[in-house]
Amino acid sequence: MSNDEKRDIEDRINDAMAKIVSDTAGEPQPENKKNRSAAHKSARPSKSARPRKITYVPIDESEFEPIVIPEKKKHKALKVTGMIAAMVLVVAGCAYAGVSYYYTSHFFEGTTINGIDSSNRTAYEVEQEIAKKMEGYSIQVKARDQEPQTIEGTDISYRYISSGEVLKLLKAQKPYEWVRGFFEKTTYTASEQTAFDKSKLESAVKALNCAQKENQVAPENAYVSFNDSEFTIVPETVGSELKVKEAYQMISDAISSDDREVDLGSNPDAYVKADVTSDSADLQATVDAYNNFARASITYTFGDETVTLDGSTIKNWLQFDEKGQLIQDDASFKQHIVDYVAQLAADHDTVGTERQFQTTSGRTVSVSGSAYGWKIDQDGEVAQLTQEIQSGAQTTREPVYSMRANSYGVNDLGNTYIEVDLTEQHMWYYQDGNVIFESDIVSGLASDPERKTPPGIFTLYYKKSPDVLRGTKKADGTYSYEQPVTYWMPFNGGIGFHDADWQPYFGGDRYLTGGSHGCINMPPDKAGELYNIIQYNVPIVCFY
Repeated sequence: MSNDEKRDIEDRINDAMAKIVSDTAGEPQPENKKNRSAAHKSARPSKSARPRKITYVPIDESEFEPIVIPEKKKHKALKVTGMIAAMVLVVAGCAYAGVSYYYTSHFFEGTTINGIDSSNRTAYEVEQEIAKKMEGYSIQVKARDQEPQTIEGTDISYRYISSGEVLKLLKAQKPYEWVRGFFEKTTYTASEQTAFDKSKLESAVKALNCAQKENQVAPENAYVSFNDSEFTIVPETVGSELKVKEAYQMISDAISSDDREVDLGSNPDAYVKADVTSDSADLQATVDAYNNFARASITYTFGDETVTLDGSTIKNWLQFDEKGQLIQDDASFKQHIVDYVAQLAADHDTVGTERQFQTTSGRTVSVSGSAYGWKIDQDGEVAQLTQEIQSGAQTTREPVYSMRANSYGVNDLGNTYIEVDLTEQHMWYYQDGNVIFESDIVSGLASDPERKTPPGIFTLYYKKSPDVLRGTKKADGTYSYEQPVTYWMPFNGGIGFHDADWQPYFGGDRYLTGGSHGCINMPPDKAGELYNIIQYNVPIVCFY
């Protein structure tokens, strides 16, 4: 240890001792004998200060001989010296004990608590210093879309509360080790507990600008929008609608931790959240589904004609609000599909429509095809089209038909058909434009509306050989007529081609007086010939 360090420690000890003495200076001290002796002496009359006459005495050489102290006097001197040493030790021990006692209520020299120099201070004095640090406390509150505001500690009765830790630190030190404080420093950290008025804080929080309804903006849900030929998710907006209870708890926790700042925006739970966010699985599924809609392309073929339904049309079936947000309405979308298929059928169905037919005889007649032609199965087509739109299919196909004709176009009869001229009482079977069969006939009795053969376009139901043709069933269980035939080929309800060997002749005007009940009577050999070549789906055109 250097001399300077020794002198510094001595100075610190002297200063400490001086403080200890000054702390006890107010105590009265007992009057000692020395003081009384001094007072007694001061009471004696003083002697004259004039110099006396000096007398010189001759020096005797014997006076310079060694002085021998008697043995008894030597022992007495040692005894006095021991007593003095003992007294010094007693005084030193008393002083040490006194200083030790002092440090039972004071911190050692070199003690620091929470950054405060606590040397030779009591626990109370240290806590008073800690309490001073709390004076002037305030906390700054930050919020979304608002300027920061400050809550003053005085507004919420913010104050220091002793936890007793400082006193525990004092009690933990060993007073008799006080000398250590002059040689080593000790640093402690004690909890600084504070308290505040919760009701006042609640009022302060409610008074913040960010807590006022007029300053708040509600969040908006994420949504699906159509942009640049595809559907995308527009993210939600967070808004600034504050949850006052959560904000109070955040601020309360920050004050309890003696924080000087709290940012409400750092905690999403402090604000009202959007119900639908951009990471919503349902929203993503919607985007995927509607992007499939946009990618879908279904091309219908009607012979040489094609009609394409693609995303540009499908998109128009969807509804969007003024912001471009997709409004999901499955019922409305489904109705658009139904309407589209209905329009497709109206434009291309030929069942029930009239056709201009060029007869073999050279006449042009109008024929209605109530049982023949193209007819889209609208329910079936709606189901298939819905599935294809949802999957984003790109396909080319025919519609789903419930009835099919032989050819596309205005004249869907094509070049293969059976022509029955009810005026000429003759029939022809054309295959690929060539006549492969013809015969005279007898049709229904022209004068009887119930027996007259109706015009129209039909197809073969089935054929059977032999069979029995029966009329209306009567009350007694019998029929109005029963007629066995060898060849039976129905095409319009109970009307069909069959052999009729009872007719005396065929063609001409026989149908005017001997007409059938509506069927096309044929010579037996011709009926057999037709039976062998007739095909299903071949249009049968009957006209007058």
